[in-house]
Amino acid sequence: MKVDTRVDNKKYGLAGGSKVWCAVHPVLRHKLTKLRDERTDSRVFRHLLREVTFYLGYDATDDLETVPKKIKTPKGDHKGAELSTSVALVPILRAGLGMVEPMLDLLPNASVHHLGES
Repeated sequence: MKVDTRVDNKKYGLAGGSKVWCAVHPVLRHKLTKLRDERTDSRVFRHLLREVTFYLGYDATDDLETVPKKIKTPKGDHKGAELSTSVALVPILRAGLGMVEPMLDLLPNASVHHLGES
């Protein structure tokens, strides 16, 4: 996924060194536009949210660490990779709740945590 990381941290009140990713991929921008459109009905909105979340989650996890894993395939032994990092999903309530399920499709062993005020 192409991203534009040339974000002015001062403009957005971010600490120096903060990672901000601005999606510039045309398909993702198209889907985000449809998602934001007030005329988009609930069914289409949920479908678009799943798709957009999967794309964003795929890109957000590109630096997870892996360890080698040997497996057997029908054609013989294969050296693959397995995630070695535990992942926790912490949705920002309420909007983030719709993003949990597609992220769990991507990372089925991730734990889900909720923060709340007491």
